[in-house]
Amino acid sequence: MKAYIKKWMMLVMAVVLLTACGQESSNGSASAGGNSLSGELTVYTAIEEELIPEYLKSFEDQYPNIKLNIVRDSTGIITAKLLSEGENTNADVVWGLAASSLLALDQKNMLAEYTPEGSEKIQDLYKDSKEPTKWTGNTAFMTGIVVNTTELKKNNLPIPKTYKDLLKPEYKDMIVMPHPASSGTGFLTTSAWLQMMGEEKGWSYMKDLHKNVATYTHSGSKPAKLAAAGEYPIGISLVYSGVQQKQEGAPVEVILPEEGLGWDVEANALIKKEGKEKEKLAKAFLDWAITDDVMKKYYDANGFSTMENDFAKPEGFPKGVEEKMYKDNDLNWAAENRDDILKEWDSKFGTKAEPKE
Repeated sequence: MKAYIKKWMMLVMAVVLLTACGQESSNGSASAGGNSLSGELTVYTAIEEELIPEYLKSFEDQYPNIKLNIVRDSTGIITAKLLSEGENTNADVVWGLAASSLLALDQKNMLAEYTPEGSEKIQDLYKDSKEPTKWTGNTAFMTGIVVNTTELKKNNLPIPKTYKDLLKPEYKDMIVMPHPASSGTGFLTTSAWLQMMGEEKGWSYMKDLHKNVATYTHSGSKPAKLAAAGEYPIGISLVYSGVQQKQEGAPVEVILPEEGLGWDVEANALIKKEGKEKEKLAKAFLDWAITDDVMKKYYDANGFSTMENDFAKPEGFPKGVEEKMYKDNDLNWAAENRDDILKEWDSKFGTKAEPKE
């Protein structure tokens, strides 16, 4: 009898030990995070090039066995590339592309449904209203007026405070802005004017502004850089880019026009694919892209976050950015009318586009 009890006790202890080992193994696997995931993932993005390595540090630490193939260009170029590639696109996931562009892709049935882990913290205005979601926002990017104060003073010119001010004849050939077909900043600016002013007045405004524009760039950040260099005193550009130039010591100020700021959401989405072999990797990427530490990095770069937060405002960002964002901005309208807007804009103003490199 004693021998039987001894054997029974040893059996119970063995079961307990095996269970504990199993739990330890399971917990270890979870804590290891992405160590169990491996493969290649192709990511299309329009995020500013210098920000990408900083953003990706934590992904590379968490998923060392996933190789990322980053395809980066301006919003307009990436959007056009995706639309032309259609169902044959190489992209597995889109990261940091304008939400209006993603809505245009969704109209072509190119996006798959996926609600990333943690998306409940994203404010409703900055993610897909449907569930499961097809896009989720990281931050917003908006247009400001970047002025070179030294050049304006040299020419005895006042600093423009409004869009209307930019029509003054003394600014002739002194303004640069992004081309809406190749730059998301250019498109959101054009779309905002048409919505703020109404289509008829918006096109009339752009016709008058065209007289003062020296050239239309193919990058949303380039007008800020040209203004910082003194090549043109005024650039209609990304607020982020103007702040960056100021932080680097350029004699620029970022003006938030009194009428309001055009804006779009920098967002992520899963590309619809017939094969599912990379879906797990893509979903892991989309989960990572809205984790708290990455959201803080978006905020530090752009001065804005799509989630409720108490982050400290980055140095150099003008006050009142969120309050100045155009409240009635309709991204669905922008997506639905994108082709018509670009066609009309190009027919009216395309002659001043800078040569493509």
